[in-house]
Amino acid sequence: MTIATEEYISADLEPSYVSGKTYVTRRRVTRIDAAVMLSITIFLITVIPARLIVPGMTDVGRPGLVLALGLFLWWVLARFTPSLSMTGPQPMRWALMIFLVSALISYAIGFMRGLTTIESNGADRMMLYLAAFSGVLLTAADGVPNWIRMRGVLKVLVACAAVVALIGLLQYVTKVDYTLYLNIPGLQVKNPEVGFEVRGSGIRVASTTTHYIELAAFLAMVLPFAIHFAMFAGTPQRRRTSAVFSVIIAAGVMVTLSRTGIIAVGIVFVSLFPVWKWRTRFNIGVMAIGLIAGLGAVSSGLVRTIFGLFDNADQNSSINARTERYPMAFHYISQRPWFGRGTGTWIPPQYQVMDNQWLITLLSTGYVGAATISLLHITGIWLAALALRRSTERADRHLCAALISTQLIALAVSATFDSMSLSYGTYVMTLALMCGLCGTVWRLTHPARTIRTSTTRWFL
Repeated sequence: MTIATEEYISADLEPSYVSGKTYVTRRRVTRIDAAVMLSITIFLITVIPARLIVPGMTDVGRPGLVLALGLFLWWVLARFTPSLSMTGPQPMRWALMIFLVSALISYAIGFMRGLTTIESNGADRMMLYLAAFSGVLLTAADGVPNWIRMRGVLKVLVACAAVVALIGLLQYVTKVDYTLYLNIPGLQVKNPEVGFEVRGSGIRVASTTTHYIELAAFLAMVLPFAIHFAMFAGTPQRRRTSAVFSVIIAAGVMVTLSRTGIIAVGIVFVSLFPVWKWRTRFNIGVMAIGLIAGLGAVSSGLVRTIFGLFDNADQNSSINARTERYPMAFHYISQRPWFGRGTGTWIPPQYQVMDNQWLITLLSTGYVGAATISLLHITGIWLAALALRRSTERADRHLCAALISTQLIALAVSATFDSMSLSYGTYVMTLALMCGLCGTVWRLTHPARTIRTSTTRWFL
């Protein structure tokens, strides 16, 4: 069979000819591929409580992180095997390489400075953590073969986020920590349960994550994809299910009582607003008002507490506690401005908690490290924006806009909590997936066939 028209090429056919002038399609069914492994990683990192680890391991011993490390090794081995590696360029690889080289230089400089035992262990763990981050990013950027498989990964992510959000809502309503009953045989407890924190007229919940802010940032990052499937899923039943998931995830952000979550949700709406039709904007607005009214009916003080988070910022103890640390932080930064004190060496209790990832990045890896992590997010925005401009289908354009929103969220929320901390693996691995998928949509929309249809070729 030969490929005669451009229509077939745009349908993701792989025009690599073998005997008899046949072709291979990237839609061929495989039992285990990058999409399957990413889906399993998502499930492990989200649904299993963060306090459970593989016995005998440290903070990187969460099952999802262990599998992410395996993905990194898988990608490296594939690059040394020409018949298994992805062909074609990938800008996300270069952005990640620059980021990792900067981290390695800071890691070496830290040991040259001389580290305490806590700092040394923290530096080693952080490098393993970055390897896990890289594994998810590279597997997504190079391994997801087509739009169908990419949407499959995102559907798993949305479903898992809905489960996590539902657990958080049940925690808020019943004031019972159901994650205590999610004990997985073979895993051990690393950290004590998070518990609840009273804020205003409500309580803060963390569900299966490590912290209330992490839960808010994670759910907000997944929300645009829940909205996407509520609009573009293949059947009415799936669209209704996705709409329910969207409401559950949005409500889950609200019950964290977190400024970070509110800001992130605002970024989602700003990012998606240009690609929505006026009817969609109206429907989303009505649903948002209905959600706020429903939450107010369930807990009269919840909405009041949420709006109160942004009142009197000058007198807010949480904000003041952060800003009071700035002079101390910049004092340390001025001592080692370019490559910092060493990757992963700013660790409590030896040092104060900053609640600001940008400050921690400046302290640990200096101006160069902050520039490279900014480059990573900016590259993701650029690639997704190029894919949006190239796309002709409304669903594809909406998906690209959703990916742009995740990178904008990452840039913003890094100023509100330690977003790349070892403790916040759920958020960090989700961010790695989003960065990788920005590279995926760039590749799948590229005008050059040899890049757009790049795939593994086992028959070579």
